Amino acid sequence: MKFISFERNGQASYGIVQEDRVLDLGAALGGRAPDLKSLIAQGLVTEAIALGKREQGSVALAEVRQLPVIPNPGKIICVGLNYGEHVRETGRETTESPALFVRFPDSQVAHGEAIVRPPESERLDYEGEIAIVIGKGGRRIAEDQAWNHIAGYACYNDGSIRDWQLATTQWTAGKNFWRTGGFGPWMVSADEIAPDQVMTLVTRLNGQEMQRTTTDKMIHGIPRQIAYVSSFVPLSPGDVIVTGTPGGVGAKRNPPVFMKDGDVVEIEVDAIGILRNPVRDESRAGA
Repeated sequence: MKFISFERNGQASYGIVQEDRVLDLGAALGGRAPDLKSLIAQGLVTEAIALGKREQGSVALAEVRQLPVIPNPGKIICVGLNYGEHVRETGRETTESPALFVRFPDSQVAHGEAIVRPPESERLDYEGEIAIVIGKGGRRIAEDQAWNHIAGYACYNDGSIRDWQLATTQWTAGKNFWRTGGFGPWMVSADEIAPDQVMTLVTRLNGQEMQRTTTDKMIHGIPRQIAYVSSFVPLSPGDVIVTGTPGGVGAKRNPPVFMKDGDVVEIEVDAIGILRNPVRDESRAGA
């Protein structure tokens, strides 16, 4: 099932996408779970899937404004330098442990919303990635149990302000400018994607393919990421792990290619769908 968070008539809710309609789970479940993170935390995903198979959505998808898949995650932990081609293009070396950084929720936008280029820099870069949403929390999760802790998968654009990212040895500033990252178009529940299923990830800018990879090329696979992160911090339902980008980022092209006002960027994962965002200068984005 495809789960989204959305806003309609000024009210936030969440639901299941059924072609061009949405089954509003906030209403259908009688308020038992106020948002998608709560649904996951209460273990109601299976019940919601069964409901989605029985009932048809009453809301047109075109009538809602989508929100980032999990609008209120407790943690967004991103894995850097996780594909060999990207490691090589950056001139770095593969590390024994995953390289990690964090993003904040307000650095994200939903599918269809504008990624915002700030006036502080013209070096806004794309990074196509796959995000996993934690379903069952835990500490020191074993790798052979990690798949059981996933609620679902989404596309992610880890939009980066490169000069701010690389100004110091810490990446936090360049990875967290307001509304620079995309998270969507929905969460595909884990029952639809088999453990270790090889997924194809493609990034396009204005229709031109910029990145392509498959998940079997990850240096640190998804179970390793979950085990490693949960070793130092408990993972909770609704937490997000963003699993890394392949080679082909704009900053490492010759000449460099950065996103600009009027561009359209797409992140496609064959097992999930297409996350599509226009790009707008902040002066035009209603900030």
